[in-house]
Amino acid sequence: MDVRQQIEAWEAERLSPFAARAAESAGRETHESQDPVRTVFQRDRDRILHSRAFRRLKHKTQVFIDPEGDHYRTRLTHTLEVAQIARTIGRALQLNEDLIEAIALGHDVGHSPFGHAGERAIDEAIAEYRKSGGEEAPEVQGFRHWEQSLRIVRILEPLNLSQEVLAGISGHSKGPKDLTDADGVPTSTLEAAVVRVSDRIAYLNHDLDDAIRAGIIEGVPKPFEVLGVRYSERVGITVQDVIQQSAGRPEIRISTHLREAMNGLKDWMFENVYLRYPTIYPDIAKAENMVKELLHHFMFGGALPDGYSGVQGSVDYVAGMTDRFAISTYRDLKLPSVWRREV
Repeated sequence: MDVRQQIEAWEAERLSPFAARAAESAGRETHESQDPVRTVFQRDRDRILHSRAFRRLKHKTQVFIDPEGDHYRTRLTHTLEVAQIARTIGRALQLNEDLIEAIALGHDVGHSPFGHAGERAIDEAIAEYRKSGGEEAPEVQGFRHWEQSLRIVRILEPLNLSQEVLAGISGHSKGPKDLTDADGVPTSTLEAAVVRVSDRIAYLNHDLDDAIRAGIIEGVPKPFEVLGVRYSERVGITVQDVIQQSAGRPEIRISTHLREAMNGLKDWMFENVYLRYPTIYPDIAKAENMVKELLHHFMFGGALPDGYSGVQGSVDYVAGMTDRFAISTYRDLKLPSVWRREV
Protein backbone atom coordinates (compact mmCIF):
# COMPACT_ATOMS: atom_id res chain seq x y z
CA MET A 1 0.00 0.00 0.00
CA ASP A 2 1.55 3.33 -1.07
CA VAL A 3 1.22 6.65 0.78
CA ARG A 4 -1.78 7.82 -1.23
CA GLN A 5 -3.65 4.60 -0.51
CA GLN A 6 -2.88 4.99 3.19
CA ILE A 7 -4.36 8.51 3.14
CA GLU A 8 -7.44 7.25 1.29
CA ALA A 9 -7.86 4.47 3.85
CA TRP A 10 -7.59 7.06 6.65
CA GLU A 11 -10.26 9.17 4.94
CA ALA A 12 -12.57 6.19 4.63
CA GLU A 13 -12.24 5.47 8.33
CA ARG A 14 -12.07 8.93 9.89
CA LEU A 15 -13.97 11.45 7.80
CA SER A 16 -17.61 12.34 8.30
CA PRO A 17 -20.13 10.27 6.33
CA PHE A 18 -21.03 13.57 4.63
CA ALA A 19 -17.46 14.27 3.49
CA ALA A 20 -16.05 13.82 0.00
CA ARG A 21 -13.42 11.12 -0.24
CA ALA A 22 -10.56 11.30 -2.69
CA ALA A 23 -10.89 7.63 -3.61
CA GLU A 24 -14.50 8.28 -4.69
CA SER A 25 -13.74 11.32 -6.86
CA ALA A 26 -15.61 11.60 -10.15
CA GLY A 27 -12.21 12.06 -11.75
CA ARG A 28 -10.70 14.51 -14.21
CA GLU A 29 -11.74 15.60 -17.68
CA THR A 30 -8.60 13.87 -19.00
CA HIS A 31 -7.73 10.62 -17.28
CA GLU A 32 -4.42 10.47 -15.41
CA SER A 33 -2.70 7.73 -13.49
CA GLN A 34 -2.78 8.18 -9.73
CA ASP A 35 0.10 9.76 -7.83
CA PRO A 36 1.81 7.38 -5.37
CA VAL A 37 1.97 10.01 -2.61
CA ARG A 38 -0.83 12.55 -3.08
CA THR A 39 -4.56 12.07 -3.40
CA VAL A 40 -6.47 13.62 -6.29
CA PHE A 41 -7.48 16.62 -4.16
CA GLN A 42 -3.95 17.15 -2.86
CA ARG A 43 -2.66 17.23 -6.44
CA ASP A 44 -5.36 19.76 -7.34
CA ARG A 45 -4.33 21.98 -4.44
CA ASP A 46 -0.67 21.82 -5.49
CA ARG A 47 -1.45 22.56 -9.13
CA ILE A 48 -3.41 25.66 -8.21
CA LEU A 49 -0.78 26.80 -5.71
CA HIS A 50 1.97 26.57 -8.33
CA SER A 51 -0.03 28.14 -11.17
CA ARG A 52 0.83 31.50 -12.68
CA ALA A 53 -2.72 32.77 -12.15
CA PHE A 54 -2.45 32.14 -8.41
CA ARG A 55 0.85 34.01 -8.17
CA ARG A 56 -0.65 37.02 -9.94
CA LEU A 57 -3.21 37.44 -7.15
CA LYS A 58 -0.58 39.10 -4.96
CA HIS A 59 -0.69 42.16 -7.23
CA LYS A 60 -4.48 42.34 -7.69
CA THR A 61 -6.71 44.67 -5.68
CA GLN A 62 -9.18 43.32 -3.16
CA VAL A 63 -11.16 46.54 -2.53
CA PHE A 64 -8.79 49.45 -1.96
CA ILE A 65 -6.78 50.55 -4.98
CA ASP A 66 -3.16 51.41 -4.22
CA PRO A 67 -3.75 52.17 -0.53
CA GLU A 68 -1.11 53.97 1.50
CA GLY A 69 0.01 51.21 3.83
CA ASP A 70 1.31 47.67 3.67
CA HIS A 71 -1.44 45.98 5.65
CA TYR A 72 -4.41 46.17 3.29
CA ARG A 73 -5.68 42.94 1.80
CA THR A 74 -4.90 41.92 -1.75
CA ARG A 75 -6.74 39.27 -3.72
CA LEU A 76 -4.06 36.80 -2.61
CA THR A 77 -4.36 37.49 1.11
CA HIS A 78 -8.16 37.30 0.78
CA THR A 79 -7.76 33.87 -0.81
CA LEU A 80 -5.50 32.68 2.00
CA GLU A 81 -7.93 33.94 4.64
CA VAL A 82 -10.80 32.10 2.97
CA ALA A 83 -8.71 28.93 2.90
CA GLN A 84 -7.80 29.27 6.59
CA ILE A 85 -11.39 29.86 7.71
CA ALA A 86 -12.74 27.06 5.52
CA ARG A 87 -10.11 24.57 6.68
CA THR A 88 -10.84 25.37 10.34
CA ILE A 89 -14.53 24.67 9.78
CA GLY A 90 -13.80 21.59 7.68
CA ARG A 91 -11.45 20.05 10.22
CA ALA A 92 -13.95 20.52 13.04
CA LEU A 93 -16.69 18.89 10.95
CA GLN A 94 -14.37 16.07 9.79
CA LEU A 95 -14.66 17.05 6.14
CA ASN A 96 -12.00 16.74 3.46
CA GLU A 97 -9.53 19.56 4.14
CA ASP A 98 -7.58 18.91 0.94
CA LEU A 99 -10.67 19.44 -1.20
CA ILE A 100 -11.62 22.52 0.81
CA GLU A 101 -8.16 24.01 0.39
CA ALA A 102 -8.06 23.32 -3.35
CA ILE A 103 -11.42 25.01 -3.92
CA ALA A 104 -10.51 27.96 -1.71
CA LEU A 105 -7.14 28.55 -3.37
CA GLY A 106 -8.70 28.42 -6.83
CA HIS A 107 -11.92 30.31 -6.24
CA ASP A 108 -10.64 33.77 -7.26
CA VAL A 109 -7.88 33.11 -9.80
CA GLY A 110 -10.09 34.63 -12.50
CA HIS A 111 -10.35 38.03 -10.84
CA SER A 112 -9.46 41.04 -12.95
CA PRO A 113 -7.05 43.86 -12.08
CA PHE A 114 -8.43 46.46 -9.64
CA GLY A 115 -10.87 44.08 -7.98
CA HIS A 116 -14.58 44.40 -8.59
CA ALA A 117 -14.02 47.77 -10.29
CA GLY A 118 -12.03 45.99 -12.99
CA GLU A 119 -14.60 43.20 -13.22
CA ARG A 120 -17.33 45.78 -13.75
CA ALA A 121 -15.24 47.62 -16.34
CA ILE A 122 -14.60 44.47 -18.39
CA ASP A 123 -18.28 43.53 -18.29
CA GLU A 124 -19.28 47.01 -19.44
CA ALA A 125 -16.59 47.08 -22.14
CA ILE A 126 -17.90 43.82 -23.58
CA ALA A 127 -21.44 45.23 -23.68
CA GLU A 128 -20.21 48.42 -25.36
CA TYR A 129 -18.25 46.41 -27.90
CA ARG A 130 -21.26 44.31 -28.83
CA LYS A 131 -23.44 47.43 -29.20
CA SER A 132 -20.82 49.10 -31.38
CA GLY A 133 -21.17 46.49 -34.07
CA GLY A 134 -17.88 44.77 -33.38
CA GLU A 135 -17.20 41.32 -34.79
CA GLU A 136 -19.55 38.54 -33.80
CA ALA A 137 -18.46 37.01 -30.51
CA PRO A 138 -21.38 34.91 -29.28
CA GLU A 139 -19.14 33.10 -26.81
CA VAL A 140 -18.36 36.37 -24.97
CA GLN A 141 -21.60 37.44 -23.31
CA GLY A 142 -20.16 39.20 -20.29
CA PHE A 143 -17.58 38.82 -17.55
CA ARG A 144 -17.96 37.06 -14.21
CA HIS A 145 -14.85 36.28 -12.22
CA TRP A 146 -15.96 32.77 -11.22
CA GLU A 147 -16.55 31.89 -14.88
CA GLN A 148 -13.10 33.27 -15.71
CA SER A 149 -11.60 31.24 -12.86
CA LEU A 150 -12.98 28.08 -14.47
CA ARG A 151 -11.74 29.20 -17.88
CA ILE A 152 -8.25 29.71 -16.50
CA VAL A 153 -7.91 26.32 -14.82
CA ARG A 154 -9.61 24.45 -17.66
CA ILE A 155 -8.35 26.21 -20.82
CA LEU A 156 -5.82 29.03 -20.39
CA GLU A 157 -3.64 27.24 -17.89
CA PRO A 158 -5.12 23.76 -18.11
CA LEU A 159 -4.62 22.08 -14.76
CA ASN A 160 -6.94 19.13 -15.42
CA LEU A 161 -8.54 19.47 -11.99
CA SER A 162 -11.01 17.04 -10.48
CA GLN A 163 -14.73 17.49 -11.06
CA GLU A 164 -15.24 18.25 -7.36
CA VAL A 165 -12.81 21.19 -7.38
CA LEU A 166 -14.23 22.58 -10.62
CA ALA A 167 -17.75 22.44 -9.19
CA GLY A 168 -16.61 24.18 -6.01
CA ILE A 169 -14.94 27.02 -7.92
CA SER A 170 -18.03 27.43 -10.11
CA GLY A 171 -20.45 27.71 -7.20
CA HIS A 172 -18.56 29.87 -4.71
CA SER A 173 -19.80 33.38 -5.47
CA LYS A 174 -22.76 35.13 -3.83
CA GLY A 175 -22.22 38.73 -4.92
CA PRO A 176 -24.56 41.15 -3.12
CA LYS A 177 -27.21 38.52 -2.40
CA ASP A 178 -28.19 37.63 1.15
CA LEU A 179 -26.74 34.54 2.74
CA THR A 180 -29.51 31.97 3.22
CA ASP A 181 -29.86 28.41 4.49
CA ALA A 182 -29.77 27.31 0.85
CA ASP A 183 -26.13 28.39 0.58
CA GLY A 184 -25.18 25.71 3.05
CA VAL A 185 -26.96 22.96 1.13
CA PRO A 186 -24.36 21.29 -1.08
CA THR A 187 -24.99 21.43 -4.81
CA SER A 188 -21.82 19.40 -5.36
CA THR A 189 -19.97 18.66 -2.12
CA LEU A 190 -20.30 19.81 1.46
CA GLU A 191 -16.73 21.07 1.18
CA ALA A 192 -17.81 23.46 -1.59
CA ALA A 193 -20.58 24.79 0.67
CA VAL A 194 -17.99 25.41 3.41
CA VAL A 195 -15.90 27.52 1.02
CA ARG A 196 -18.96 29.47 -0.18
CA VAL A 197 -19.90 30.42 3.39
CA SER A 198 -16.25 31.05 4.37
CA ASP A 199 -15.81 33.45 1.46
CA ARG A 200 -18.60 35.63 2.85
CA ILE A 201 -17.21 35.41 6.40
CA ALA A 202 -13.74 36.40 5.19
CA TYR A 203 -14.54 39.32 2.92
CA LEU A 204 -17.14 40.93 5.16
CA ASN A 205 -14.77 40.95 8.10
CA HIS A 206 -11.52 41.88 6.42
CA ASP A 207 -13.12 44.54 4.20
CA LEU A 208 -14.62 46.08 7.34
CA ASP A 209 -11.20 45.95 8.97
CA ASP A 210 -9.56 47.64 5.95
CA ALA A 211 -12.30 50.28 5.72
CA ILE A 212 -11.67 51.23 9.35
CA ARG A 213 -7.92 51.38 8.67
CA ALA A 214 -8.55 53.59 5.63
CA GLY A 215 -10.70 55.99 7.66
CA ILE A 216 -13.78 55.46 5.51
CA ILE A 217 -15.74 54.33 8.55
CA GLU A 218 -15.04 54.77 12.25
CA GLY A 219 -15.80 51.31 13.57
CA VAL A 220 -18.26 48.46 13.74
CA PRO A 221 -21.84 49.82 13.71
CA LYS A 222 -23.71 49.13 16.96
CA PRO A 223 -26.36 46.84 15.38
CA PHE A 224 -23.62 44.46 14.22
CA GLU A 225 -21.49 44.30 17.37
CA VAL A 226 -23.15 40.95 18.04
CA LEU A 227 -20.67 39.65 15.45
CA GLY A 228 -17.74 41.02 17.44
CA VAL A 229 -15.81 44.29 17.53
CA ARG A 230 -12.34 43.10 16.50
CA TYR A 231 -11.56 41.15 13.34
CA SER A 232 -10.37 38.04 15.16
CA GLU A 233 -13.41 38.15 17.45
CA ARG A 234 -15.84 38.41 14.54
CA VAL A 235 -14.26 35.51 12.68
CA GLY A 236 -14.06 33.41 15.84
CA ILE A 237 -17.69 33.96 16.79
CA THR A 238 -18.95 33.16 13.30
CA VAL A 239 -16.74 30.12 12.76
CA GLN A 240 -17.69 28.61 16.13
CA ASP A 241 -21.35 29.18 15.35
CA VAL A 242 -21.05 27.49 11.94
CA ILE A 243 -19.33 24.49 13.53
CA GLN A 244 -21.93 24.16 16.29
CA GLN A 245 -24.88 24.56 13.95
CA SER A 246 -23.48 22.21 11.28
CA ALA A 247 -22.11 19.36 13.38
CA GLY A 248 -23.68 16.06 12.35
CA ARG A 249 -25.66 17.64 9.52
CA PRO A 250 -25.35 17.14 5.74
CA GLU A 251 -25.40 20.94 5.31
CA ILE A 252 -23.63 24.05 6.56
CA ARG A 253 -25.74 26.18 8.88
CA ILE A 254 -25.46 29.53 10.66
CA SER A 255 -27.74 30.48 13.52
CA THR A 256 -30.55 32.80 12.47
CA HIS A 257 -29.45 35.81 14.53
CA LEU A 258 -25.87 35.71 13.22
CA ARG A 259 -26.96 35.14 9.62
CA GLU A 260 -29.30 38.13 9.84
CA ALA A 261 -26.52 40.22 11.35
CA MET A 262 -24.14 39.19 8.54
CA ASN A 263 -26.71 40.07 5.90
CA GLY A 264 -27.35 43.40 7.58
CA LEU A 265 -23.62 44.11 7.75
CA LYS A 266 -23.28 43.18 4.09
CA ASP A 267 -25.99 45.67 3.10
CA TRP A 268 -24.41 48.32 5.32
CA MET A 269 -20.99 47.69 3.77
CA PHE A 270 -22.37 48.08 0.25
CA GLU A 271 -23.96 51.39 1.19
CA ASN A 272 -21.14 52.82 3.29
CA VAL A 273 -18.00 51.25 1.81
CA TYR A 274 -18.34 49.49 -1.56
CA LEU A 275 -20.58 52.10 -3.20
CA ARG A 276 -19.26 55.08 -1.24
CA TYR A 277 -15.58 54.39 -1.79
CA PRO A 278 -15.64 55.36 -5.51
CA THR A 279 -17.24 58.71 -4.67
CA ILE A 280 -14.50 59.66 -2.20
CA TYR A 281 -11.68 58.07 -4.16
CA PRO A 282 -12.18 59.13 -7.80
CA ASP A 283 -9.15 57.18 -8.99
CA ILE A 284 -11.45 54.14 -9.07
CA ALA A 285 -13.25 55.66 -12.06
CA LYS A 286 -9.87 56.26 -13.67
CA ALA A 287 -8.91 52.63 -13.11
CA GLU A 288 -12.20 51.46 -14.65
CA ASN A 289 -11.69 53.69 -17.69
CA MET A 290 -8.13 52.40 -18.06
CA VAL A 291 -9.32 48.78 -18.08
CA LYS A 292 -12.03 49.64 -20.61
CA GLU A 293 -9.58 51.41 -22.90
CA LEU A 294 -7.16 48.52 -22.75
CA LEU A 295 -9.87 46.03 -23.60
CA HIS A 296 -11.24 48.14 -26.44
CA HIS A 297 -7.73 48.59 -27.82
CA PHE A 298 -7.20 44.85 -28.13
CA MET A 299 -10.78 44.07 -29.18
CA PHE A 300 -10.54 46.45 -32.09
CA GLY A 301 -7.33 45.06 -33.52
CA GLY A 302 -4.52 45.94 -31.15
CA ALA A 303 -1.69 43.42 -31.31
CA LEU A 304 -2.08 40.68 -28.73
CA PRO A 305 0.74 38.47 -27.43
CA ASP A 306 1.18 34.99 -28.86
CA GLY A 307 -1.50 32.63 -27.64
CA TYR A 308 -4.27 35.24 -27.55
CA SER A 309 -6.58 36.20 -30.39
CA GLY A 310 -9.93 37.85 -31.08
CA VAL A 311 -12.48 39.13 -28.60
CA GLN A 312 -12.15 36.23 -26.17
CA GLY A 313 -8.37 36.49 -26.26
CA SER A 314 -8.60 40.21 -25.51
CA VAL A 315 -10.77 39.53 -22.47
CA ASP A 316 -8.45 36.77 -21.29
CA TYR A 317 -5.37 38.96 -21.67
CA VAL A 318 -6.72 42.04 -19.90
CA ALA A 319 -8.52 40.09 -17.17
CA GLY A 320 -5.30 38.24 -16.39
CA MET A 321 -3.29 41.43 -15.85
CA THR A 322 -2.14 42.48 -12.41
CA ASP A 323 -2.82 46.07 -11.35
CA ARG A 324 0.73 47.15 -12.04
CA PHE A 325 0.96 45.37 -15.40
CA ALA A 326 -2.29 47.01 -16.52
CA ILE A 327 -0.88 50.42 -15.58
CA SER A 328 2.40 49.67 -17.36
CA THR A 329 0.64 48.42 -20.51
CA TYR A 330 -1.67 51.42 -20.59
CA ARG A 331 1.27 53.79 -20.19
CA ASP A 332 3.17 52.12 -23.05
CA LEU A 333 0.11 52.19 -25.35
CA LYS A 334 -1.33 55.60 -24.53
CA LEU A 335 1.47 57.96 -23.45
CA PRO A 336 4.07 59.54 -25.74
CA SER A 337 7.47 57.92 -25.29
CA VAL A 338 9.06 61.03 -23.79
CA TRP A 339 6.39 61.12 -21.10
CA ARG A 340 6.78 57.40 -20.41
CA ARG A 341 10.45 57.95 -19.55
CA GLU A 342 9.51 60.61 -17.03
CA VAL A 343 6.75 58.61 -15.32
